[in-house]
Amino acid sequence: MTEHEFEPTPGLPERLPAGERMLWQGSPSWQALAVRAMHVRKVGVYFTLLAAWDIYDKMQGGAEWLVALRGAAWLLVLGAAAIGVLSLLAWAQARSAVYTITSQRVVLRFGVALPMAVNLPFRAVESAGIVRHSDGTADLPLLLAPSERVSYFVTWPHVRPWRFFRVEPALRALPDGERVAAILGAALKASDPNAAAAPATTKRTHATSREPTLTAA
Repeated sequence: MTEHEFEPTPGLPERLPAGERMLWQGSPSWQALAVRAMHVRKVGVYFTLLAAWDIYDKMQGGAEWLVALRGAAWLLVLGAAAIGVLSLLAWAQARSAVYTITSQRVVLRFGVALPMAVNLPFRAVESAGIVRHSDGTADLPLLLAPSERVSYFVTWPHVRPWRFFRVEPALRALPDGERVAAILGAALKASDPNAAAAPATTKRTHATSREPTLTAA
């Protein structure tokens, strides 16, 4: 993991060595990131329930419907403001993030105020997976070798959620996740010709090989 102030190649903290090729580069969808990383839908439901309960409570106390609604309006305004802030954060995170797959590594560049890059050579990647979502986007989490460590909180939201003890960096909210998974799988397999084909796995689990396993979400 490195900090950098300039990029000789967009999305990369340094130029690629001779013989290394860029295979794909892209960024997450900010809308999908807002839903799954910032949880804007859950925040909206939470404030809506609070407002409904406040209205019900006031009406039980004898207040008129319109009076109760006006009394709960501040909760709806607060909820809308929270969703707006979280959506703006998701947009900023997606705009600052660039994911790169080369013939030798995966690089995650991210950070709104402090740009950082996580460099993941294929030798550090134990396996990769794909998690499909109903909106058509997909996440590609990377299971690292036990000796490799990255910080969950520094790398968030570009990690597999809730994996604190064995952090899995992830290419999140990819609009073309299927195509990217194929590119990554081919690159990983090419870097290790002895890798076996990935067996079928259950939902949201990783294969034991280095070829991404396609799993349904």
